[in-house]
Amino acid sequence: MSSDGAGSSGGSIKAAVIGGGSTYTPELIEGVARRADRLPIDELCLMDIDADRLAVVGGLADRIMARLGWRGRVTTTTATEEAIDGAGFVLVQLRVGGQQARLLDETVPVHFGTIGQETTGAGGFAKALRTVPVVLELAEQTARRGAGGAWLIDFTNPVGIVTQALLDEGHRALGLCNVAIGLQRRLAVRFGVEPARVELEHVGLNHLSWVRRVKVDGVDRLPELLASFSDELAEEAGGLPVELIRALGAIPSSYLRYYYCFGDVLREQQAGQPLRAEEVIDIESQLLEMYRDETLTEKPALLENRGGAFYSEAAAQLMASLHDGAGDVQVVDVRNDGALADLPASAVVEVPARIDRDGAKPLPLDPLAPDMRSLVQHVKGYEQLCVEAAMGGDREVALRALLANPLVGSYDIAAPLLDELLTINAQHLPRFAGGR
Repeated sequence: MSSDGAGSSGGSIKAAVIGGGSTYTPELIEGVARRADRLPIDELCLMDIDADRLAVVGGLADRIMARLGWRGRVTTTTATEEAIDGAGFVLVQLRVGGQQARLLDETVPVHFGTIGQETTGAGGFAKALRTVPVVLELAEQTARRGAGGAWLIDFTNPVGIVTQALLDEGHRALGLCNVAIGLQRRLAVRFGVEPARVELEHVGLNHLSWVRRVKVDGVDRLPELLASFSDELAEEAGGLPVELIRALGAIPSSYLRYYYCFGDVLREQQAGQPLRAEEVIDIESQLLEMYRDETLTEKPALLENRGGAFYSEAAAQLMASLHDGAGDVQVVDVRNDGALADLPASAVVEVPARIDRDGAKPLPLDPLAPDMRSLVQHVKGYEQLCVEAAMGGDREVALRALLANPLVGSYDIAAPLLDELLTINAQHLPRFAGGR
């Protein structure tokens, strides 16, 4: 593929947002407008299969851009081809099956004795089966119809698995999550400095990561954070035990609670803990009602509760650096290429990387500690099998993937759970049709 278009420093560009009717979109809109000097997008095309929702979100996007004085234009379409045609960047933020599918991801596994969650465990597995083929088709369209050198940036969960599939198929793609940038912004506030002065050594996989260093102006401040603020860090990490945070000597992602405190989480879910899916459905309903207000010209504060905080910063900064070759360091999902010595070069990891017009180059990192290494290798084995199952529609490979997942593991759970997941998701899994 040519290195022109999105990878060039000159000329204006088109960006397409697949899933543009998402309530996340106003986050992205502001990030694009505020980087107009580095990212000269003259058309931001929002695509969604839900025309009514797209009209509401697109209307707010227009008003936000007008308030910010952005010189480009916002367009909307329900046709994927129209959105991707000529695009230098294609951002994917879709949810196959909608929030109702997420609700099943969070509830069904619990009935079989394991955790229900939308990106990890059996729920994340089901979401990956639904999502990988769809995003791969979008990537194929981007290669055919996008601008030369077009980038596909995936924000769709499970990001690590989706990005692994994209890169395994040779697509020009990067994965993006807001976990690292969210922690960076919170720590910048704690230290009273600008975010650019805080550098995180974020290592691992998507939604399975640790921060091993927190450098402020080049000085590692993690030891003092652990000594003085371990209670707050434990709470921000999903309520992990303080003693665990101190023992790790690192700041774990909140998603690690599903692994470190599996029994506690499962008991909470079995006791009827309120579901995040139900909360998000309610928040989205409220947000869309707010977006309909034609006097609204900025993103509502409620959007922070949706879970996409700093998405705009991460996405816009990544696109800007890919376009102008700034060479700054960002945390992305990318080929390992030797960054973590204990994983294959082809494995997709989530690590700091230097971003320029050619893409992301992972920074060299110290090896993982034995406990981190074993968990990462375990989950990466599951992810690779999950990609194979999603692409091939092979039930036996899918079973092996569930068996390899640390949050499932045993055959007596995996086999009947797989039958149920394939049944309830059948309309979204054409590759598995007739395979049982």
